[in-house]
Amino acid sequence: MDNFTFYSPTYFVFGRDTEKETGRYVKRFGGTKVLIHYGGGSAVRSGLIDRIKASLDAAGVAHVELGGVKPNPRSGLVYKGIELCKKEGVDFVLAVGGGSVIDSSKGICIGACYDGDFWDFYKSDRFVEKALPVGTVLTIPAAGSEGSPDSVVTHEDGMLKRAAHGEPLRPAFSILNPELTFTLPAYQTACGATDIMAHVFERYFTNTPEVEVSDRLCEALLLTMIKETPRVIEDPCNYEARANIIWAGTVAHNDICGVGHAQDWASHSIEHELSAQYDCAHGAGLAVIFPAWMKYVYKHDTDRFVRFAVNVWGCKKNGTDPEKTALEGIACVERFFRSIGMPTSFAEIGAKEEDIPKMAKKCFDEINGDTTIGNFVKLGEKEVADIYRLALNN
Repeated sequence: MDNFTFYSPTYFVFGRDTEKETGRYVKRFGGTKVLIHYGGGSAVRSGLIDRIKASLDAAGVAHVELGGVKPNPRSGLVYKGIELCKKEGVDFVLAVGGGSVIDSSKGICIGACYDGDFWDFYKSDRFVEKALPVGTVLTIPAAGSEGSPDSVVTHEDGMLKRAAHGEPLRPAFSILNPELTFTLPAYQTACGATDIMAHVFERYFTNTPEVEVSDRLCEALLLTMIKETPRVIEDPCNYEARANIIWAGTVAHNDICGVGHAQDWASHSIEHELSAQYDCAHGAGLAVIFPAWMKYVYKHDTDRFVRFAVNVWGCKKNGTDPEKTALEGIACVERFFRSIGMPTSFAEIGAKEEDIPKMAKKCFDEINGDTTIGNFVKLGEKEVADIYRLALNN
């Protein structure tokens, strides 16, 4: 295990009706005037925004609103939010929604404290050192942004989907009420589950030896998602299953599973070009990319893929042909994604073979001149294109 530091200060508030405590927590963490940032009309129609505003009013916290966040959040709305925060003297941003809303909110938090272009932090490896505090009321378990120091935004000039990082981006608090996820459509639920599993994959496939605690945590999270996702698709109002998923989503990406070893993250970079190009759901894109990536890299460490197949999917270990076991585990990933309604091929998300060279090239645009991505196996432009081609007909 490598040396590491781990700092995860977010205050989590879990359970039924906890959104009604929002005002108290905003006040506790220093907010006096809040930007309520949210997505489409469902948060309004469901009464959630009204409950949150009532809570803020009761706590004596002033507020302004900015809705309209779309999946794969865009830079244009972030710029609008930054301008609104500076004009109104906002000192706290409250994200009400899923990962897209939280990531957009974090972009606003960066820009509201910065004299330059907030995109400076997304197009480089420059860490965010100052930002407005952000809190979240989570409605979609998926991205893990409610507990992470990360934000992903798409810049409309060139449709570049990039990430920013920095400890000030960890939410001051996050409210997790599983009941707020009951109305999620089955497809959105499955996309979220895939994203959660993908966050675990990025940490599980590592070259660092002897990370047994992390390995066991990763395997437990994957087993949880394999069990609970079909349950909530069949019964969307299953509180206990929803509760396990919403907490798994947080634990999968607050980095408790990633400390002490090298992480990969190539598949996320590869997928970002799919969702930027075709505006598909991030989870759907990951369901297409991850099996292809696994098929491309498994021979680098067949034993790790054998462990994955046996411990996560219950495959029987073939002592004379470990590759067979490894490939059986990868096949289990594909079958599971299909069973919950996820795509596993380019055609299912409208992706085109002729776009592969352009997407492979864009993987390396504005990333500080790096010529490879990933750590488990270093991938260049050619290797990324090969993985896209494997995904054509998974």
